[in-house]
Amino acid sequence: MQRLDQMLGIDYPVIVAPMFLISNTKMIKAALSSGVSAAFPALNYRTDAELRAAITEIKGASSKPFGVNLIVNKSNPKYKPQLKTLLEMRVDYIITSLGSPKEVIDACKPLGIRVFCDVVDLAYAKKVESLGADAVIAVNSRAGGHAGNISPKELVTTLKANCNIPIISAGGIATGAQLREVIDWGAAGASIGTIFIACDEADISPEYKKAMVDYGEKDIVRTNKLSGSPLTVINTPYVQQLGTKANLLEWILNNNKTLKKYAKMILALRGMKAVEKAAMGATYKTVWCAGPAIEYVKSIRPMKDIINQLTGEFESGR
Repeated sequence: MQRLDQMLGIDYPVIVAPMFLISNTKMIKAALSSGVSAAFPALNYRTDAELRAAITEIKGASSKPFGVNLIVNKSNPKYKPQLKTLLEMRVDYIITSLGSPKEVIDACKPLGIRVFCDVVDLAYAKKVESLGADAVIAVNSRAGGHAGNISPKELVTTLKANCNIPIISAGGIATGAQLREVIDWGAAGASIGTIFIACDEADISPEYKKAMVDYGEKDIVRTNKLSGSPLTVINTPYVQQLGTKANLLEWILNNNKTLKKYAKMILALRGMKAVEKAAMGATYKTVWCAGPAIEYVKSIRPMKDIINQLTGEFESGR
């Protein structure tokens, strides 16, 4: 089975993960010029014109493959028009999250666009494989943002033993040795996000970047209060005050079949607005997404320096 670098024609088996509000064209271009691939969330662009401009800018700077993350949940009103744009502009691959990828896979296949699907367990991995996914992104318990519940090794080895498509491990990778380890387990490569949050190119607040340096793994918690799904965040004073467990009303809304769709939409919009405000400027209500790999973020650096350290360690076996 092909490794990710062979599959995409890149130097190293790495995707810089799509990060809500953080990923931008500067980061993608820096990643592509450093021998890895990268993706950004379609939702990082408010209008279709902005999304098209971003794709055009990246394509104009590099011929290397990059992807776009698409939220395929029915509660995302931009899903259909964004998919249409990604198909028209022939992005190299689409990463699907939070819903069935069937429509995306069926539309991409004739165009030669690869589809990588976020999965958190074997059952869903088998489902997307049967639908024709080109690879699965195995989101484990050490991922930042929306994390899974299964440890990195258990998830990769279980999927490897039971699936016939490549597995891209997502969560907890910060060093070349850790990247080498997941490949030894059977992964084709890795999707890596947290260590890039504090890069020079990220257009987030200086306070967010400083928090990435100041906080460590012990400060990472999961909250059910923000997006309708468990979200991994830095345990700031505001998060401590807010609490991490859904209250009774939120629980009822999330578990009632009739109300669930609308509740998730409302919770997601409310939660993402809070995350957006915190990412772009320091406020009392500070919610910063990050994963346990924050432990390895020691300074604010250019993307190329972070990637060069990671890939250098990977090559040397350190």
